Amino acid sequence: MGDFFFIPIIIFVVFVIISGVFTVKQKSAAIIETFGKFSSVRQSGLQFKIPFVQRIAGRLSLKIQQLDVMIETKTLDDVFVRIKVSVQYKVIREKVYDAFYQLDFPQDQITSYVFDVVRAEVPKMRLDDVFVKKDDVALAVKAELNDAMSGYGFDIIKTLVTDIDPDAQVKQAMNRINASEREKIAAQFEGDAARILIVEKAKAEAESKRLQGMGIADQRREIARGLEESVEVLNKVGINSQEASALIVVTQHYDTLQSIGEATNTNLILLPNSPQAGSDMLNNMVASFTASNMIGESMKKTTIDKPKK
Repeated sequence: MGDFFFIPIIIFVVFVIISGVFTVKQKSAAIIETFGKFSSVRQSGLQFKIPFVQRIAGRLSLKIQQLDVMIETKTLDDVFVRIKVSVQYKVIREKVYDAFYQLDFPQDQITSYVFDVVRAEVPKMRLDDVFVKKDDVALAVKAELNDAMSGYGFDIIKTLVTDIDPDAQVKQAMNRINASEREKIAAQFEGDAARILIVEKAKAEAESKRLQGMGIADQRREIARGLEESVEVLNKVGINSQEASALIVVTQHYDTLQSIGEATNTNLILLPNSPQAGSDMLNNMVASFTASNMIGESMKKTTIDKPKK
């Protein structure tokens, strides 16, 4: 009977001891109150409290936390944008008391400051400047939050402007402007390429004409050299120059007729085509050269005999 009397007492003592033992996780802190009054801050590890006298009022994480805030505001050029600001913050280990007791909802307080700063900075900028100077906005938010939240036990690690979302129509207009600029640049490159192609083609044609002219000149020079050699050979056998020239013309005439006859699909018509016509052509050319030489000599003589004034 006596042994059964002590069992409830032992159970009660064990319960009291167990209720006085608690643990605090790594990177966190526990707030201990004694009869509703702040008593101490307990760090990570195995901790003890007085049962029924002290209680755990709350726990705070000492890890870095992130709060994402979406703000809608207007730029200097009257464009409405939605800006997402990510605030990375943590509770200062030495100021756990301030962080727990001074603010009921610290995230709401941080959000209010972010709204205030962004809506004060962005309206000073044009839309393009908001994209370029987003880091300036983030630094302004960080500076304001550090000044305001450090007294409440919070350290602002970093603020980031992670998204800038203009109105849908504005984005479409910006895309059209960008596409037009790229099309303009593409057209300029295509024009430059076409111009280079024309210039190079003209250079190639000029070079082709030059080489073709050189070929024709060389051909005519060789023809003249061959005619000269033919006349010399004919002179050696007692044929004078005029007869030799006529013979060469007749020979070339028949060679031409032979070439025309050998071609199957030729469109060449030789007029006139009699040997006498070739001889007449030669006589006319000789007479024309002779007359030209006589006129030149006459004009030269007139110039020499003209009295000076």
